[in-house]
Amino acid sequence: MNVVLPWFTQVHVTSVINMRILGIDPALRVSGFGVIEVQGQRLQYIASGTIETGGAEISVPHRLATLYSGIREVVETYRPNACAMEQVFLNVNPKSTLLLGQARGAAIASLVQDGLPMVEFSALEIKKAIVGSGRASKQQVQEMVKRLLKLNKITGTDASDALAVAICAAHHRELSTRLQQFR
Repeated sequence: MNVVLPWFTQVHVTSVINMRILGIDPALRVSGFGVIEVQGQRLQYIASGTIETGGAEISVPHRLATLYSGIREVVETYRPNACAMEQVFLNVNPKSTLLLGQARGAAIASLVQDGLPMVEFSALEIKKAIVGSGRASKQQVQEMVKRLLKLNKITGTDASDALAVAICAAHHRELSTRLQQFR
């Protein structure tokens, strides 16, 4: 297939790259996950859902263990080639920020255990990649995720946010692939 770029350079692409990407929206109580497959420019929905670790009545170490195990199960079930996660934002409440950091640590450990490549994006980068504006609302992001993946609905904002992270990674992967072709 020939690709004609704006400056009229021709590139021969010999194969279409298939990649399965797992997106994670980490949290201590409810973490979202979303799995998409990328084939060239096409995005295909594979799965999404949440990993619920319980409320404050369960100790933090046990909740982290549940999150770790839940993500391991998702990785083993869907066999992604790469994963992406939303970066920590600074919260007004230092305790909440610390707990979120611990949840992210458990998630990262479970993802990289088998050498799975991982990238991280800020909420601003994700919103900009999905909606075109870093100030987009959760509803706008969810609507664009539905449109991009041709879905009728997505259950919950945690799963939607995780799918948005995966889509953001797919867009960045495509850019990286294209840039590497010219080196």
